[in-house]
Amino acid sequence: MRVTVVGCAGSFPGPDSPASCYLIEHDDTAIVLDLGNGSLGALQRHIELSRIDAVLLTHLHVDHCIDLTSFYVFRKYHPGGVLPPIPVFGPAGTAQRMAAAYGLEDDPGMTDVFDFAPISDGRGGPAQFEIGPLRITTTPVVHPVEAYAVRVEAAGNSVVYSGDTAPTPALIDLAHGADIALFEASYLDSRYADSGYTGEDHDDGVHLTARQAGEHAAAAGVDELVLTHLVAWNDRVASAREGSAGFGRDVILATTGLTLTRDSH
Repeated sequence: MRVTVVGCAGSFPGPDSPASCYLIEHDDTAIVLDLGNGSLGALQRHIELSRIDAVLLTHLHVDHCIDLTSFYVFRKYHPGGVLPPIPVFGPAGTAQRMAAAYGLEDDPGMTDVFDFAPISDGRGGPAQFEIGPLRITTTPVVHPVEAYAVRVEAAGNSVVYSGDTAPTPALIDLAHGADIALFEASYLDSRYADSGYTGEDHDDGVHLTARQAGEHAAAAGVDELVLTHLVAWNDRVASAREGSAGFGRDVILATTGLTLTRDSH
C-alpha cells in the first residue's frame, strides 16, 4: 500500500500545498480521499487522472471537496470521449452540492461521470464497503457538518484518515492498531498562551489540536502518526513539538508529495 500526500493545507490552500487530498494505491487500484481546492493540479504529478478508481469525500467543506468539479471537467470533456462513471462516496447531498457548485441542475448533475454513493450506512452511521482489494470502513466524527473518518485496509496494512474532527472516541476506535494515521492538527495550544489559555480544555466541536491528535493516535496504538490539515498561520515546529508530546514519540508533519509505503504483512 502506498499513501501520497497530495494536499495537506488546513482550511484553505497554503503557499506550499493545496488543501486536503490523499492518494492511496494498492496493486492496480487507486483511490483519492478528499479533493480540496487546488488539489487536482498537484494530483497529476503522481497519477494519470484516468487511473483513479474512486473518490471518497469526508465532508462537504470547500477545502475537502471543491476540486471534484474540476475532476468532472476532466472526465466529461476528455479528448477520448466521456469517461465511464466512477464511484464518488460522500455525505448526504453530495451529488446536489457538487452540481450546484458547477452550476448544473440536480438532474442529471454530474451523474454521467460520477456514480454517487453514501460514505455512511445511508443514515449517517458507520459503514463498510470494498473498492477492488481495498476494504473501507467509515465512522461519523465531530464537525459542524456531516463528516466522517476513513480507514483503508489491504494486504494486512491499514491507514486511517481523520478528515476534520474535534476530539472523539470514534476516531480512536477506528484507528486502533493502524499502521499509518493521518490526523488533522488544525489548532496549536501555544497560539493561545499569551491570553493565558493553556489549551487543556480546547474543544469547540470543530478541530483537533496537534497535541490532541497525538493523544488520539497514542490511545489507538497506531504505528506512525502524520499530522495534517496544517493551517498556514501555524508554526510547523510548534505543531511537531505539541503533536509529539501528545503521541509520546516523534510525529511526521505532512508535506505535499510525501509518500509512505507499507509492504504486505
